[in-house]
Amino acid sequence: MPARLLTLLSLLLCGCCRLYAQKTLVFAGTFNHDKNKEGIQVLQLDTETGLLKPLYTLTGILNPSYLALSGNGLFLYACIETRTPGAGSIAAFGIDTASGALHLLNRRKSSGENPVYTTLTKDGRYLFGVNYTEGGIDVFPVEGDGRIGPLLQAVAYTEGSHATERQAGAHTHSLQLSPDQDHIFVPDLGSDIIRSYRFDPGAAQPIVLPTAGQVKAAPGSGPRHFTFHPGGKYAYCIEEISGWVSAYRYTRGRLKPLQHIAAHKDSLEDYNSADIHCSPDGRFLYVSNRGDENNIAVFAIRSDGRLRRIGLQPTMGEHPRIFALDEKGRFLIVANQVSGNITVFRRDRHSGKLRHIPQEVPLGNVSCVQIKTYE
Repeated sequence: MPARLLTLLSLLLCGCCRLYAQKTLVFAGTFNHDKNKEGIQVLQLDTETGLLKPLYTLTGILNPSYLALSGNGLFLYACIETRTPGAGSIAAFGIDTASGALHLLNRRKSSGENPVYTTLTKDGRYLFGVNYTEGGIDVFPVEGDGRIGPLLQAVAYTEGSHATERQAGAHTHSLQLSPDQDHIFVPDLGSDIIRSYRFDPGAAQPIVLPTAGQVKAAPGSGPRHFTFHPGGKYAYCIEEISGWVSAYRYTRGRLKPLQHIAAHKDSLEDYNSADIHCSPDGRFLYVSNRGDENNIAVFAIRSDGRLRRIGLQPTMGEHPRIFALDEKGRFLIVANQVSGNITVFRRDRHSGKLRHIPQEVPLGNVSCVQIKTYE
């Protein structure tokens, strides 16, 4: 057999082996309200069919409502005991990537009783927690074995915008690090502000006060979740109360307003938007709308960072709280909290549109999904 043909066959076999060896896991958190009920479920995504297969279910933990994965996918972090008076913590779990099993490493008390969001630095050395009810953010060190270290710093807020009944006080809802990991951005639903700080990992208290700059959102808009464009030049925030997306141009820790666009087709009395993510190729933006709509709004991203809404995809469930895209942007998976089901959509990379895969995985009060592909 010619050497060239042997080489081609060898490359083909290696490619097939790599494809076969890949495993895509989906981690789903819940508001289970009873630690004896399903708390965190681990599923495997078949990247050919888009179907989900449950692998492992963790009980014995209360309201693991929001999840975050370490960059290497070996550790899972969960906001637990949310909406629980006098409680509220962040827990660390080790992941058995072969079976999907989770084992508790440790937990640390949050500075507030309602932690709703957590995320890590790219290098995995620091973990942030966001507290909704009192309004504030925490930063913890992360040990080499994935355990959460003692609280390094807590920053609290009190003032609200008073534009609506829900905004009598601060209600911080998420946190994003800048592309260069030197600033953090904190949408505050209660204050109608996106707060910004310089982040210095070498400092004893790495969140550098006072603010490096902040952006005031429209009164009564309720900024909730925030994301950067993969190119690093633009950022987008979904406003829960107004149901609009604010687009920003980003330069060296500063946000400059670029556009304000509705995530809805019709005018409603009450909006309840939730989550926001860019596709990995940077061509499309996706937003979840709860309330009366229960859909994913799809936007095309122009070369100047501005948005054009191109569709609204029903989520086949009620109250799509959190959704996630896999690393290659092939699938979008939704946690429908009120209907208690997880739905999967195949994403068209050219049009950005979503096609529902006819399978629904039941999971009571599912509130969050995260996706990781393992080699």
